Amino acid sequence: MLRNGVYCVAPRKLTSLEEIAMASTQMKMKPMFLPGVEQNPQPGPYAEMIRRAQESGGEYWKIWHLFAFRPEATAHLARFTHAVMHEDAPLTPAQRELIAAYTSFQNECEFCAESHAAIAAELLGNEELVWNVLRDLESAALPENEKALLRFAGKVTHDLPSVAEADAQALRDIGWTDEQIYYTITVCALFNFYNRWVTSSGVPAVSHEGHRTHAQVIARNGYVRK
Repeated sequence: MLRNGVYCVAPRKLTSLEEIAMASTQMKMKPMFLPGVEQNPQPGPYAEMIRRAQESGGEYWKIWHLFAFRPEATAHLARFTHAVMHEDAPLTPAQRELIAAYTSFQNECEFCAESHAAIAAELLGNEELVWNVLRDLESAALPENEKALLRFAGKVTHDLPSVAEADAQALRDIGWTDEQIYYTITVCALFNFYNRWVTSSGVPAVSHEGHRTHAQVIARNGYVRK
């Protein structure tokens, strides 16, 4: 279940995903739905991250198994994700992460919603705002033009056949450029993919603190693993 509380624990700065995994609370993680994928990481950076995390005995992010299973393909996905979410763009990284979190929340993807809500909160410095946006967009203290982008992302997610040129024009009428609309569509489309990839594979969410500390690294370094 998605958590309804607002947490106020001051985060501790960590330097790598491997360190985060080692620092996480000891726990038995749920297996994925695809043991043939989970048990067969191929050589590469994700396999090494999995090995170190498992040796630590702590929780870690099982989406790594999806990247490690076919690294020759998923390396391109990681680079695409990094470019869309982290590199220079006409939407801020915080805005892009909020679109990712909103899309994921709409799709009820616990792992992605909590992970990207935590990254958005890290970038915005306001966890309460992020969760207010996800739970009740209309009453949240977000500028109206940014609410309009999220409403559009919701429509793309839930009612794609009804999306029309008029939707883009309505966003232009309140000041958004075609390039900004392009990034909104791209982030929304990317996370509709991730939500289905993750949920159908049985990738479990981790603890709130695990998502929070993971977010520190992603907010700082982005999505490419070396």
